[in-house]
Amino acid sequence: MRLLTVIALDGLAYASWLFLVSAGLTFTYGVLRVLNLAHGNLYALGAYLGAFLVLRYAATGSAVILGYGLLLLAALVVGIIAGPLIERVFLRRVYSREEEVQLLLTFSISLILEDVVKLTWGVTPMFAEMPYTYLGRVRLGGVNYAWYPFLLTGIALAMGGLLWLTVTRTRLGKVLISVITDREISSTLGINVPRVYTLAFTLGAVLAAIGGAFTAPMFSLVPGVGADVLVISFAVIAIGGLGSIGGAALGSIVVGLARSAAVYLAPELDLFAIYFIMALVLLFRPQGFFGEIEVRRI
Repeated sequence: MRLLTVIALDGLAYASWLFLVSAGLTFTYGVLRVLNLAHGNLYALGAYLGAFLVLRYAATGSAVILGYGLLLLAALVVGIIAGPLIERVFLRRVYSREEEVQLLLTFSISLILEDVVKLTWGVTPMFAEMPYTYLGRVRLGGVNYAWYPFLLTGIALAMGGLLWLTVTRTRLGKVLISVITDREISSTLGINVPRVYTLAFTLGAVLAAIGGAFTAPMFSLVPGVGADVLVISFAVIAIGGLGSIGGAALGSIVVGLARSAAVYLAPELDLFAIYFIMALVLLFRPQGFFGEIEVRRI
């Protein structure tokens, strides 16, 4: 019973982290129809900036609780600066080009961002554990468990709810659906499609940076962390369906629980369990659980 409790708690925490990262990736694809290979290093930028700010703040001896605000600030700074810059300077020039060109461009941006991280913070591992340890622990089902993963779950639920409300209950959501459905007709009706694209990409970048900033206190940051995150995110959105927020949520839960179970029951099958599930889903439902088969216009 205690083992099942640990598997469930770790799976929930891992799923929350996965959703924060993969939701931004699938949202960006859903609106722009561009698979952003730089997404993982936007996550890394958020993580490194968040850890840097927390460590600098902790050195002053001030109240640790304000460090959570610094994590959010780091994510917003990265998303609001890097998102519009990448979309307006680079992506806007290739929307009408072949998918291969878009992938090569975002891959190049990813390499640039990775070098930015190395040049700014070096290659020494960085770990800002204060926000994690400050919340202490709680006893559940006979297991002492940290409170911080529950904060991460709350953030994931809040971001998921905010995305759902934005898409289904606001004028911006109606505009997004219109642009997704038909870019040309939307432009004819007077919708500023380039501005919508910038907002959508910026929101995706903010989500990636939030995922990075708020998981920084849980892991030691090392160069290349963005690439690892991107690969796992692809598995999540492939299972859930490209462009679907609900699919990202379901995929995150499936992958989170599968990986947690594998870590405790068969550690050698850690990554195999994730990609085996992905392969099964793609074999029987290539578009993912909530994905839709698209008809290409010629």
